Amino acid sequence: MIVRFGLDELPGVLADVAVARPFLITSPRWLALDLPHVGLLAEVPSASVAVPDDADGILAVGGGSAIDTGKFASAQSGKPVVHVPTTYSGAEWTTFYGVRSPDRIMRGGGAGAQPVGIVYDVGLTLDLPRDVTVGTALNALAHCAEALYVAGRTPAGDEQALAGAPLIADALPRVVAEPGDREARESLLRGAMHAGHALGIAGLGLGHAMAQAVGGAYGIAHGAMNALCLPPALEYNRAFTPQAVAAYGDAIGGDAVERTRELALLGGFERLRDFGVPEADLPQLAAAAAQRGGNHANPHPASPDEILELFRRIY
Repeated sequence: MIVRFGLDELPGVLADVAVARPFLITSPRWLALDLPHVGLLAEVPSASVAVPDDADGILAVGGGSAIDTGKFASAQSGKPVVHVPTTYSGAEWTTFYGVRSPDRIMRGGGAGAQPVGIVYDVGLTLDLPRDVTVGTALNALAHCAEALYVAGRTPAGDEQALAGAPLIADALPRVVAEPGDREARESLLRGAMHAGHALGIAGLGLGHAMAQAVGGAYGIAHGAMNALCLPPALEYNRAFTPQAVAAYGDAIGGDAVERTRELALLGGFERLRDFGVPEADLPQLAAAAAQRGGNHANPHPASPDEILELFRRIY
């Protein structure tokens, strides 16, 4: 994977990966950027993408929805994709993706994308609202935590996770206090880069399985659901992998569960009920989360009843 910082590096990255005629996928807010393209899709997320034959690659610019749509297009067309992420979600590092309709309801997913390059630019993150900043940063922290104990754990993944977690935990409060602080934003972005790399190496765990089940059912932002679901998942996993959870806590500067909750509260993320999730749906959501790949990759896969109890703790 070619990784560069600064949007002025994009032409060079495209040249290095032999993409001269990219199909652009982005949200309308980024159309004002001078981005090369032979066609474009400006509705993201989207459950349908038609890549023109004359495009020799995909260029996806935006948050997790744009990046996932770009990966969907790459997998469907067999063409490489270059990502310019504008949040801290980390989706740019993986080959799998979710497919959501424009109302953000999950409609499916898959794998087989061909990501070949990433360009980060701190200037594209300066105007992120607080909830998106904190939510996607907590998503990145979940990548760090889970990389330390899931079935796909490796020394390389540990290294990336333990590089990313302290950067995120240190920079996020500073960014919330001063959203225009470029130095803090860059530290947060670099932390998210390491977190995404850890995700690409190791994969997902229980916290993500819970977040995906809820967010996908109601069209709720994935970052917000990770902010809520990571603490109880850490609490659950502490019984099975205490050293890994402790290592994550040390990296973020406190008790793994309590420090993560403190960081989530910076975005106002407290309870599932605040997002209109019906309490009567919790058993169904727990059953869905239990079937997800992240739960199967967890050190000890949780049963639907155990996940239901975790959901109730944050309801």
